[in-house]
Amino acid sequence: MPKFIVSTDSTADLYAEYVRAHDVRLAPLSFTMEKDGKVREYLDAFTDYAQYVDFFVQLRNKVSARTSMLNYEAHRAHFEAIAKAGGEQVLHFTISSGLASTIHVARQAAEDVKKQYPRFDARIVDSLAATIGQGELVYEAVRLRDAGKTRDEAYDAVSALPLHLQYVIAANDLFYLQRGGRVSAASAIVGTALGVKPILTFTQDGKLSVIDKVRGMRRVFAYALEKMEQLEPVEEGRVIHVVHTDAERDAEELASLIEQRWGTKPEVTIMGPVIGAHVGPGAVAVLWKTKEERND
Repeated sequence: MPKFIVSTDSTADLYAEYVRAHDVRLAPLSFTMEKDGKVREYLDAFTDYAQYVDFFVQLRNKVSARTSMLNYEAHRAHFEAIAKAGGEQVLHFTISSGLASTIHVARQAAEDVKKQYPRFDARIVDSLAATIGQGELVYEAVRLRDAGKTRDEAYDAVSALPLHLQYVIAANDLFYLQRGGRVSAASAIVGTALGVKPILTFTQDGKLSVIDKVRGMRRVFAYALEKMEQLEPVEEGRVIHVVHTDAERDAEELASLIEQRWGTKPEVTIMGPVIGAHVGPGAVAVLWKTKEERND
């Protein structure tokens, strides 16, 4: 039986080398940057770490970045290219339905491509998250595919996974998230008061929610470790990731603290521009898998 195709939009924040090495079909989103009155459009398809860092440096220098979710035409072109090349069984991942309507557009595009290519069959998974959370679902789908599982077996497994992924996301402030409509103005005001670092997580319906606020990155580390004590990472096939928006030193320090406690060094990555534009520079987040479902 031929292997199925793993596909995702670029909000999964996968490095280019991983995409190539594991034959993941990537639908890159676009973003614009406005500088000196000029607006330029870019694809979320960085190939070098320095490109990620430069993006956040520009945000710090007050360059404005805006994003848009993949539209119907882009989704259709993505799926049609797979179908034209003979692809049939597809497992596709999208950004959380709690953040954008991308999943509905993807489903409609897949249905329309199937009318033209009857053997094409895509199942769409709502990540109920983004960035490393969405990326972990892709990692798991690739592992299952390479282990010989069918597309439907992989779909059942990854569909049960999102609510078992816990998050602690520490932003420098909520200006970027509020501007992009990801949190309310009231949350932004509360979250940025008195110079504190707002703590966010994904809710059960995949929305971002401000759940606390702490002073300083040391308190962020303590908060994350305390939550991990309350909701322990699963031991078998332990999954822990740390991601940052050009705050590598803080991210590596948190990863070291987690390794000291749990004996597992988390993978540390930098966030891509589409989600990073909404989070802003200087943020650090940790994800881990638990037996319990998240209940924030």
